[in-house]
Amino acid sequence: MRSIWKGSIGFGLVNIPIKLYSAVQSSSLSLDMLDSRDHARIRYQRINENTRKEVPYDKIVKGYLVDDNYVILEDKDFEDASPEKSKIIEIENFVEIQEVNPMFYETSYYCEPETQGRKAYALLHKALQKSKKAGLGRFVLRSSENLCIIHPLEKVIVVSKIRFADEIRSSEEILTPDSVEVSKKELDMGLALINQYSSKFEIEKFKDEYHTELMNIIKAKAKGKRPTIKKLKPQKASDDNLYDMLMQSLGSSSKKGA
Repeated sequence: MRSIWKGSIGFGLVNIPIKLYSAVQSSSLSLDMLDSRDHARIRYQRINENTRKEVPYDKIVKGYLVDDNYVILEDKDFEDASPEKSKIIEIENFVEIQEVNPMFYETSYYCEPETQGRKAYALLHKALQKSKKAGLGRFVLRSSENLCIIHPLEKVIVVSKIRFADEIRSSEEILTPDSVEVSKKELDMGLALINQYSSKFEIEKFKDEYHTELMNIIKAKAKGKRPTIKKLKPQKASDDNLYDMLMQSLGSSSKKGA
């Protein structure tokens, strides 16, 4: 596995030299875009909008438009914008991880200590486990500042990128049924249904069924066969009586568990 970032975690006056490795991988199928007429692959080119010619990658720079003119930025400019954060993940404070809304999470990285930082790494790992806290910090990755949560997972420390507050849109424009009355009887039935379907979080039980079915279709078509498609069962029109629907749901759940 190849590291994507090298630096250190700042824990008080202690610096822990580390490497970050991507902790996630895509499970989606790698599909190519083709011309339907001859099945040739579609290629994307970096085209100069003035000359209409392809631009070599090493000639591409980044710029910001100011008053109809571009200000060109170099790699050093990104580092100079926050030099203290370009090579260090500074833990600014510790928080209860339950307080972090799942909407803020982006992606996660495994954190591996360099040889000279193993003891400090072990200390931080055990302290996070014992306190049941997570570090909140920020660092620069790929020319942008990122907020992150530093938390333990089994024997490793994980750095999970999270969004800044201004990256979450307001929900004020979303129409919600705040004026709808829910009776106590209906609420009790809803709580009973939640309780009946509750279980321990075991992500291993959930498989990407769509990916599997799509792969089966691809294999069948590759052999010149007609893939077998599951037929959808028509759903009966649902009753407007919420209480009755909840009762039917509870009964359905009981039969599944039997």
